[in-house]
Amino acid sequence: MENNKNSTGLKVALGIALVLFVATGIYTSKLYKEKKSTEAQLLQEKEMVMTDLTNMAKQYDVVIGENEISNEKLVEAKARIQGLIDSLKVSETNIQSLYRYKSKYTALQKEMDVLLRDNERLKNENQYLSTSLDSTRTRLQERTMFTDSLLVQNTALAEVVSNASVLGAVGLKGNGVIERTSGKLIPTESARRADKISVCFTVPRNTLVKAGDHELYIQVIDPKNNTLGANEQIEFGDKVLNYSIVSKFNYENASLNICEFISPKGNNFEKGRYVVNVYNQKDLVSTTEFTID
Repeated sequence: MENNKNSTGLKVALGIALVLFVATGIYTSKLYKEKKSTEAQLLQEKEMVMTDLTNMAKQYDVVIGENEISNEKLVEAKARIQGLIDSLKVSETNIQSLYRYKSKYTALQKEMDVLLRDNERLKNENQYLSTSLDSTRTRLQERTMFTDSLLVQNTALAEVVSNASVLGAVGLKGNGVIERTSGKLIPTESARRADKISVCFTVPRNTLVKAGDHELYIQVIDPKNNTLGANEQIEFGDKVLNYSIVSKFNYENASLNICEFISPKGNNFEKGRYVVNVYNQKDLVSTTEFTID
């Protein structure tokens, strides 16, 4: 009799254990399916953001190609979008990351609407001037209007940079300079006479960046594709950057004008086209080019 009771108790215990095991398996399977579904949805949304950014970059390519005069601010805006695309490709696929990129995309979309609208307005105004004024007066008006448009777009792009928690560079200019014994610098387009290359830009105010010591990496590439200056390397993740000089400065939550100077590799600079890039770590934040003969 006692054995029958023990046997019955054992069967009940085994039955309960089996039910719990099956229930656990069903619950685990449900959680796994939900996880896979969420991951698939996040990947789909990531691809949608990537597609939107790519289409935005293509729109800039079309507008830049239509301009007879290269608009540096449109080029910088397109480069910033490309940087966001590259960052998104290697970013983690999670809700927080996607929300951040969607927010940046929304800001860039609003900014693009303003830039393209201004660009179209300026193009129409220039066409009107070209038919109503003599050639000398037309060239003067176009230059004035183009300068005004750069000022408007520079301000607009500075606001785009403020939406990202990194410092950027606007108004980037490079040129050769003659250095007098007094320390006075005189711009020159002569490669033989140039003592240094001047690289000047403005770090715009960014409310998301804390005040303190910061640095940007400047890269100057000569006509033979050599990196001038220090020509040292630094790694940011899987990217290696060759830089000419590190621009170190104290940022105090206000716009800051900066100039750096690069010496030639030998006695003189090469004749031809020079490219100047400014990086915030691995991100290209500004680029320009100039020529000395």
